[in-house]
Amino acid sequence: MSTAVGPVPATRRGGLLTTVRAYLALTKARIIEQLLVVTVPAMMLAERSVPSLWLVLSVLVGGAGAAASAHALNCVVDADIDAKMARTRKRPLAREAVPRSHALVFGLVLGALSAVWLGLTANWVAAGLSVAAIAFYILVYTLLLKRRTAQNIVWGGAAGCMPVVIGWAAVTGTVGWPAWVLFAIIFFWTPPHFWALAMRYRDDYAAAGIPMLPVVASPRRVSRQIVAYSWAMVAWSALLVPATSWIYLGVAALGGVWFLIAAHRLDAAVKRDEVVQSMRLFHLSNTYLTGLFVAVAVDSAIGWPVFGWPF
Repeated sequence: MSTAVGPVPATRRGGLLTTVRAYLALTKARIIEQLLVVTVPAMMLAERSVPSLWLVLSVLVGGAGAAASAHALNCVVDADIDAKMARTRKRPLAREAVPRSHALVFGLVLGALSAVWLGLTANWVAAGLSVAAIAFYILVYTLLLKRRTAQNIVWGGAAGCMPVVIGWAAVTGTVGWPAWVLFAIIFFWTPPHFWALAMRYRDDYAAAGIPMLPVVASPRRVSRQIVAYSWAMVAWSALLVPATSWIYLGVAALGGVWFLIAAHRLDAAVKRDEVVQSMRLFHLSNTYLTGLFVAVAVDSAIGWPVFGWPF
């Protein structure tokens, strides 16, 4: 009697592919790309050159795993509100494509594996920081702040700043002052970035009961806050100049002026009670942050003498 196994039925293959896609969607892979864009430049700045490619790859793998863990756990906690928002209702748990218990285990295992990986391939300082970032994102932002205060994204956004600190620590074993400047740049960048998005999806957040600032405050107050945080972001970007050279200075100055003009234009449109194209600022914010960190990377790779402190 033949014991040969026939081809896997197309329906089973399709079901497996759907499941894999659902778990991949839990990780919010597109956001991970952005997190990794800032990690490598931070590592290059710490080295003031190009670090070991093996170390870079190790940190990218471990950082992607940590971010995927945080996102999957976030989906578990936010499954109820994701189902109420048009922007998120296609996420796996919102449409019950993955059992919540399975997603919980998936997120926890990813977090543990990424920490062990970073500890073994980089150092345990970077590993510990990755665990702290996951814990902060879930326990502080998702569980404590997100549904309770309009300042949710301000303080909760600190978790998204951690990749630069982790990247720096992976290279040096410590966290130097330039890493904290990079952290602060992303910290002040986060509110204009997310509030511009929330202005566009205000009704979505309101329907889900999420007190994002555009839901609970007037458009005028939101636009003023966007301008204020934009100025703070550009000011903090200048603090990195002593650790860089003319390349970073030029890009930071031009990019900062570009961003401030866009923020003030949005504020002016709100003042005139015009239709506000907030998504323009949202997309610009992504371009600005990417350009700034590419400048950090290029500056570090070329290795021109740094300005240093004038005192």
